[in-house]
Amino acid sequence: MVRSLLVIPLLAAALGGIWLARGAQLRWRDLRAAETYELTGERWPMLVRAAGAMVCGVCVTALTVLTTFGAFGGLRWDTHKPNRAEPVVDATRSGSDARSGTGPDAGVVRQQQAAPPAAATPPATPAAVGAAEAPAVVSRFDSVGHPGGGELLQSAVLGPDGHPRNVRVWLPPQYVKEPNARFPVVVMHAATPQKTADAEVPDVFEGIGAALQSGKAHPFILVAPEAPNGTAHPCELVAAAPAAVADDATLRTTIVTTFRAMTPGPASWGVLGVEGGAPCAAAAVLSRPDLYGAAAAVSGRYDATALTQTGAEAPAGSAAKLLLAAAKADSAGLDSARRLRSALKAGPGAAAKAEVRISDNVQDFTPERERLRLVRQAAQFLAEALAKAS
Repeated sequence: MVRSLLVIPLLAAALGGIWLARGAQLRWRDLRAAETYELTGERWPMLVRAAGAMVCGVCVTALTVLTTFGAFGGLRWDTHKPNRAEPVVDATRSGSDARSGTGPDAGVVRQQQAAPPAAATPPATPAAVGAAEAPAVVSRFDSVGHPGGGELLQSAVLGPDGHPRNVRVWLPPQYVKEPNARFPVVVMHAATPQKTADAEVPDVFEGIGAALQSGKAHPFILVAPEAPNGTAHPCELVAAAPAAVADDATLRTTIVTTFRAMTPGPASWGVLGVEGGAPCAAAAVLSRPDLYGAAAAVSGRYDATALTQTGAEAPAGSAAKLLLAAAKADSAGLDSARRLRSALKAGPGAAAKAEVRISDNVQDFTPERERLRLVRQAAQFLAEALAKAS
């Protein structure tokens, strides 16, 4: 806003300088003509106009520099978009006023404030203990769009390997309408290295937004971390190595301290995966039922043996709630989902306690419309399984 105001005096100085320079030039020509006829003329009008033109030129130069580099009276405009190579900043923000005073501009920088005592000292659940042990994390999220009626923000958060990775956060429309409420969280996993899930499933926000608008789902915050690098298919490894799931204590701490998110735990956090990201979602809820209360895996292909072993080795506690959804015409996806359900039911330990639901009733004209309906269905399932915003 301040930078745009500089354009007005810049244009005024430029136009004034041109007018004065033109006047000085005309006066100089008149003097030359007078000398030709041995007449005398006043030089002061020409000199005054020339001096005024020089002053305007200096003003134009200064205003151009200020507008270009964004420095005026100590103010700083940060239109910088975060990237993976940025250093991480240590700060926290209050959840109650995170969205207050925010306009629709996409480049607004989210400034942090101290978190309220209630957010800083959550109940001592296992997930909360893990989050409390995480170091201070990234403190600035930039708005990058408003899909699905909500707001999409992006920043860089340290990954398990210590390097920053992009994380996108989608806030539902109710986040602004209910400034004092805290919201459950759904982590959405990607299947492509160095990509967030919304890049693979661009209509995911429209699907979730449609479920919220129809009243079939309660609002939640969607978090989409960038998939780790090192393999072409990250989600193919998570069953054998659940730690490869793109989620960690640093990410949870960032979300809880930056946004009005509920404390991590099975009552308030869930997982979502679509197509290539579906195995990640299934592995996350089967390996950490103490952290995630539910998971929705859409149109996936699953290694039933590996996921059953992952579920069997999960810590004792809450039973995993898992939705395996596929379109009616996706026979391969439905067969894979049924094999996984049968394997879990016959599996050892906590795997046999998993509550698995299969959805096979979605049918539409195009695969894109079917995927949109499946995402709406997944959003409804997760909203029902998790706590309401409060």
